[in-house]
Amino acid sequence: MTISAHAELFAGKTVEDFSPETGIQEPTTKIYRISTHYDAEEGIVDCFKVFLEDPRVSEISGIVIGCWVTDVDESSEDIVEALVAAREKLPNLKAIFLGDMTYEEVEISWIVQSDLSPLLTAYPQLEYLTVRGNQGLSLGVLKHDRLKSLVVETGGLSVGVVSEVCNAELPELEHLELWLGVEDYGGDTTVDDLQPILSGQLFPKLCYLGLRDSEIADEIAIALASAPVLEQIKVLDLSLGILRDAGAEALLDNPAIAQLEKLDIHHHFISDELVTRLEELGIEIDASDRQEVEEYEDESYFFVAVSE
Repeated sequence: MTISAHAELFAGKTVEDFSPETGIQEPTTKIYRISTHYDAEEGIVDCFKVFLEDPRVSEISGIVIGCWVTDVDESSEDIVEALVAAREKLPNLKAIFLGDMTYEEVEISWIVQSDLSPLLTAYPQLEYLTVRGNQGLSLGVLKHDRLKSLVVETGGLSVGVVSEVCNAELPELEHLELWLGVEDYGGDTTVDDLQPILSGQLFPKLCYLGLRDSEIADEIAIALASAPVLEQIKVLDLSLGILRDAGAEALLDNPAIAQLEKLDIHHHFISDELVTRLEELGIEIDASDRQEVEEYEDESYFFVAVSE
């Protein structure tokens, strides 16, 4: 699986491509997406400047930045700087999605991000931040008084970014979602690196924890056996990764799992028998999209949903 479609919803609102011809028609009920492409005459900053000229731009509550790439090595630095410079024109901005690109535009592992900490400083009212891509990504000293949702989507999440999250001060954070990916694409995070998150001491209001798209999903499931974070969250999301019977057994042996409202494990490699046992826990379970192991020359191959 790859990311083949742009976001249709973000921060609870419908996403619509911005058109200079029609302008901003519904600033409070829709979030507009700004994008360019390889063959475009205008870069992403030029497109953003046109967006800022709209007479209703000050009313928008969110923005989605799509493809900024006109050169394969182009990073998000310029559009981040432009967003920071526009803070006075966007007084109601509470949601930013940076990197809404499909594989036809840029593969997730090729997306080049940058230091995003200036965004958090520029927008103290920010509540939702979603980022796609790991190359060059930095969240800096992650301290914010209002951020409720942090999503980092990658095909391989570096331990440096995970460390920044683990040292964050986000007292209002309710939704944390990390796509850990695979080592081949930069995913060098281990279960030990995740311990500050699993401790339950970082984010007092956390109710959704997603450790998704991970080749170490079994190890995470085993580590959750003694994880205090399960006492506070309502949703545990281990989907899109390589969760097998060993991980499922660990979840079944963990009494705290049955106290959740929802367990999401879709895209998995668990046997039908153990899936049935999980579904008998009495909580909402998404165990759809069971994958088949690929066999080649007496070797078994498992795969996450999104990597390259």
